[in-house]
Amino acid sequence: MKNSMIVLLTSSVLLVPAVAMANNPAEVVGVQPISSGELSQVVTGWSAKKQIIGKTVFNERNEKIGVIDDIVIAPDKQISYAIIGAGGFLGVAKHDVAISINHFAQHGEKFVVTGVTKESLKSVPEFKYAVKR
Repeated sequence: MKNSMIVLLTSSVLLVPAVAMANNPAEVVGVQPISSGELSQVVTGWSAKKQIIGKTVFNERNEKIGVIDDIVIAPDKQISYAIIGAGGFLGVAKHDVAISINHFAQHGEKFVVTGVTKESLKSVPEFKYAVKR
């Protein structure tokens, strides 16, 4: 019984630092936590996954020209291009194109790119991701 109590006390003393570190993940991974002001900006900002990816893109004539499949973030950490899946049916014969974010406008929940049609996107060179080595 006495040995069991010693083992239990020793184990609990050894676990306290691990539990304390687990409660503060910033210390565990070596990053600084964000401030409450920054956190309010994050929660009220745009979510690419929930509010952009998969959304239909229209032209100024309200014609569907494609769907946003991806957002490309440049090395300088600026969003630069949206990858639009154009043409095809159910992903077959889809033609991915990169369109600069500067060409997008948002009208309510719609994303609009002016001066573009499905046909004109077919003549744009297909976007292909770089092969990672």
